[in-house]
Amino acid sequence: MNTPMNPSSRGGRRGRPPFDHDAPRGRGRGRRGRPPFADDERPGRGRMRRGDVRSALLIALLDGPGHGYELIQALEAKSQGRWRPSPGSVYPSLQLLADEGLVTSTEQDGKRVFALSDAGRAAAEERVANEGYPWEAMDRGRADQTELRAALRDLHMAAQQVGRTGTPATVEGATAVLTQARKDLYRLLAEA
Repeated sequence: MNTPMNPSSRGGRRGRPPFDHDAPRGRGRGRRGRPPFADDERPGRGRMRRGDVRSALLIALLDGPGHGYELIQALEAKSQGRWRPSPGSVYPSLQLLADEGLVTSTEQDGKRVFALSDAGRAAAEERVANEGYPWEAMDRGRADQTELRAALRDLHMAAQQVGRTGTPATVEGATAVLTQARKDLYRLLAEA
Protein backbone atom coordinates (compact mmCIF):
# COMPACT_ATOMS: atom_id res chain seq x y z
CA MET A 1 0.00 0.00 0.00
CA ASN A 2 1.55 3.28 -1.13
CA THR A 3 0.52 6.29 0.87
CA PRO A 4 1.70 9.75 -0.05
CA MET A 5 4.36 11.22 2.23
CA ASN A 6 3.58 14.19 4.33
CA PRO A 7 5.76 16.99 2.86
CA SER A 8 6.65 18.27 6.32
CA SER A 9 8.17 14.92 7.31
CA ARG A 10 10.15 14.27 4.14
CA GLY A 11 13.77 13.44 4.94
CA GLY A 12 13.42 13.55 8.73
CA ARG A 13 13.08 10.79 11.26
CA ARG A 14 10.01 10.57 13.43
CA GLY A 15 9.26 13.94 14.89
CA ARG A 16 12.50 15.52 13.67
CA PRO A 17 12.55 18.23 11.05
CA PRO A 18 13.96 17.27 7.64
CA PHE A 19 17.70 17.78 7.19
CA ASP A 20 18.50 21.01 5.40
CA HIS A 21 21.39 20.21 3.06
CA ASP A 22 21.92 23.89 2.25
CA ALA A 23 22.18 25.06 5.86
CA PRO A 24 25.64 26.22 6.96
CA ARG A 25 27.51 23.66 9.03
CA GLY A 26 29.91 24.73 11.75
CA ARG A 27 32.49 22.65 13.53
CA GLY A 28 30.31 22.38 16.62
CA ARG A 29 31.06 19.48 18.85
CA GLY A 30 33.21 16.65 17.63
CA ARG A 31 32.50 12.95 17.43
CA ARG A 32 30.63 11.44 20.34
CA GLY A 33 29.91 14.84 21.84
CA ARG A 34 33.53 15.82 22.41
CA PRO A 35 34.65 19.32 21.57
CA PRO A 36 36.88 19.67 18.50
CA PHE A 37 40.63 19.90 19.09
CA ALA A 38 43.46 21.30 17.05
CA ASP A 39 45.47 18.50 15.45
CA ASP A 40 48.37 18.89 17.86
CA GLU A 41 46.03 18.81 20.90
CA ARG A 42 43.96 15.77 19.96
CA PRO A 43 44.03 13.32 22.86
CA GLY A 44 43.26 10.25 20.74
CA ARG A 45 44.69 6.85 21.45
CA GLY A 46 47.18 5.09 19.24
CA ARG A 47 47.03 1.65 17.79
CA MET A 48 49.71 -0.94 17.17
CA ARG A 49 49.99 -3.96 14.94
CA ARG A 50 49.66 -7.41 16.48
CA GLY A 51 53.41 -8.14 16.32
CA ASP A 52 54.13 -4.87 18.10
CA VAL A 53 51.77 -5.85 20.93
CA ARG A 54 53.80 -9.01 21.49
CA SER A 55 57.08 -7.07 21.42
CA ALA A 56 55.69 -4.41 23.73
CA LEU A 57 54.58 -7.06 26.23
CA LEU A 58 58.03 -8.68 26.19
CA ILE A 59 59.68 -5.30 26.73
CA ALA A 60 57.25 -4.37 29.53
CA LEU A 61 58.09 -7.65 31.26
CA LEU A 62 61.76 -6.56 31.37
CA ASP A 63 60.65 -4.36 34.28
CA GLY A 64 59.42 -7.42 36.17
CA PRO A 65 56.56 -9.92 36.31
CA GLY A 66 52.95 -8.84 36.13
CA HIS A 67 49.44 -9.97 35.42
CA GLY A 68 47.54 -8.87 32.32
CA TYR A 69 45.93 -5.77 33.78
CA GLU A 70 49.25 -4.57 35.25
CA LEU A 71 50.86 -4.98 31.83
CA ILE A 72 48.07 -3.00 30.18
CA GLN A 73 48.63 -0.19 32.70
CA ALA A 74 52.41 -0.36 32.22
CA LEU A 75 52.11 -0.04 28.45
CA GLU A 76 49.70 2.86 28.81
CA ALA A 77 52.19 4.59 31.13
CA LYS A 78 55.16 3.90 28.83
CA SER A 79 53.27 5.42 25.89
CA GLN A 80 52.30 8.40 28.06
CA GLY A 81 48.62 7.55 27.75
CA ARG A 82 48.51 7.47 23.95
CA TRP A 83 48.12 3.69 23.73
CA ARG A 84 46.17 1.39 25.99
CA PRO A 85 46.09 -2.11 24.56
CA SER A 86 42.81 -3.94 24.89
CA PRO A 87 42.50 -7.13 26.92
CA GLY A 88 41.44 -8.78 23.67
CA SER A 89 44.92 -8.17 22.25
CA VAL A 90 46.94 -8.60 25.46
CA TYR A 91 45.71 -11.94 26.81
CA PRO A 92 45.93 -13.89 23.54
CA SER A 93 49.40 -12.41 22.94
CA LEU A 94 50.51 -13.46 26.42
CA GLN A 95 49.20 -16.97 25.79
CA LEU A 96 51.05 -17.11 22.48
CA LEU A 97 54.27 -15.93 24.17
CA ALA A 98 53.80 -18.63 26.80
CA ASP A 99 53.23 -21.26 24.10
CA GLU A 100 56.48 -20.14 22.43
CA GLY A 101 58.38 -20.45 25.71
CA LEU A 102 59.17 -16.73 25.92
CA VAL A 103 57.15 -16.16 29.11
CA THR A 104 56.13 -18.32 32.02
CA SER A 105 52.96 -18.00 34.02
CA THR A 106 52.19 -18.80 37.64
CA GLU A 107 49.09 -18.45 39.77
CA GLN A 108 49.44 -15.86 42.57
CA ASP A 109 46.52 -14.66 44.69
CA GLY A 110 44.07 -15.97 42.12
CA LYS A 111 45.74 -14.08 39.25
CA ARG A 112 47.86 -15.40 36.46
CA VAL A 113 51.23 -13.64 36.66
CA PHE A 114 53.59 -13.63 33.68
CA ALA A 115 57.39 -13.42 33.78
CA LEU A 116 60.07 -13.59 31.11
CA SER A 117 61.89 -16.84 30.52
CA ASP A 118 65.59 -16.68 29.65
CA ALA A 119 64.69 -16.92 25.96
CA GLY A 120 62.08 -14.18 26.41
CA ARG A 121 64.55 -11.86 28.12
CA ALA A 122 67.03 -12.37 25.27
CA ALA A 123 64.30 -11.72 22.67
CA ALA A 124 63.14 -8.55 24.46
CA GLU A 125 66.67 -7.17 24.82
CA GLU A 126 67.40 -7.95 21.17
CA ARG A 127 64.20 -6.18 20.10
CA VAL A 128 65.12 -3.06 22.07
CA ALA A 129 68.69 -3.06 20.73
CA ASN A 130 67.67 -3.53 17.08
CA GLU A 131 64.40 -1.65 16.75
CA GLY A 132 63.90 0.42 19.88
CA TYR A 133 60.63 0.63 21.78
CA PRO A 134 57.40 0.08 19.81
CA TRP A 135 55.68 3.12 21.36
CA GLU A 136 58.47 5.38 20.04
CA ALA A 137 57.72 4.20 16.49
CA MET A 138 54.06 5.03 17.17
CA ASP A 139 55.09 8.59 18.10
CA ARG A 140 57.09 9.03 14.89
CA GLY A 141 54.19 7.83 12.74
CA ARG A 142 51.76 10.06 14.63
CA ALA A 143 53.85 13.20 14.02
CA ASP A 144 54.05 12.45 10.29
CA GLN A 145 50.31 11.87 10.06
CA THR A 146 49.52 15.05 12.00
CA GLU A 147 51.33 17.11 9.38
CA LEU A 148 49.59 15.22 6.57
CA ARG A 149 46.16 15.80 8.14
CA ALA A 150 46.89 19.51 8.56
CA ALA A 151 47.96 19.82 4.92
CA LEU A 152 44.85 17.94 3.77
CA ARG A 153 42.61 20.17 5.89
CA ASP A 154 44.19 23.30 4.41
CA LEU A 155 43.83 21.93 0.89
CA HIS A 156 40.18 21.11 1.53
CA MET A 157 39.47 24.63 2.78
CA ALA A 158 41.15 26.15 -0.30
CA ALA A 159 39.15 23.90 -2.62
CA GLN A 160 35.92 24.88 -0.86
CA GLN A 161 36.79 28.56 -1.29
CA VAL A 162 37.42 28.07 -5.01
CA GLY A 163 34.12 26.20 -5.31
CA ARG A 164 32.21 29.00 -3.58
CA THR A 165 33.77 32.06 -5.19
CA GLY A 166 35.68 30.94 -8.28
CA THR A 167 34.68 31.44 -11.86
CA PRO A 168 33.92 28.36 -13.98
CA ALA A 169 37.44 28.59 -15.43
CA THR A 170 38.96 28.77 -11.94
CA VAL A 171 36.94 25.75 -10.79
CA GLU A 172 38.06 23.83 -13.88
CA GLY A 173 41.71 24.73 -13.18
CA ALA A 174 41.38 23.74 -9.50
CA THR A 175 39.86 20.40 -10.53
CA ALA A 176 42.86 19.74 -12.78
CA VAL A 177 45.27 20.62 -9.96
CA LEU A 178 43.50 18.26 -7.53
CA THR A 179 43.34 15.46 -10.09
CA GLN A 180 47.09 15.79 -10.68
CA ALA A 181 47.73 15.85 -6.91
CA ARG A 182 45.82 12.57 -6.51
CA LYS A 183 47.90 10.97 -9.26
CA ASP A 184 51.12 12.26 -7.66
CA LEU A 185 50.11 10.78 -4.29
CA TYR A 186 49.52 7.37 -5.85
CA ARG A 187 52.88 7.63 -7.61
CA LEU A 188 54.55 8.29 -4.22
CA LEU A 189 52.91 5.15 -2.82
CA ALA A 190 54.05 3.10 -5.80
CA GLU A 191 57.65 4.29 -5.36
CA ALA A 192 57.73 3.60 -1.62
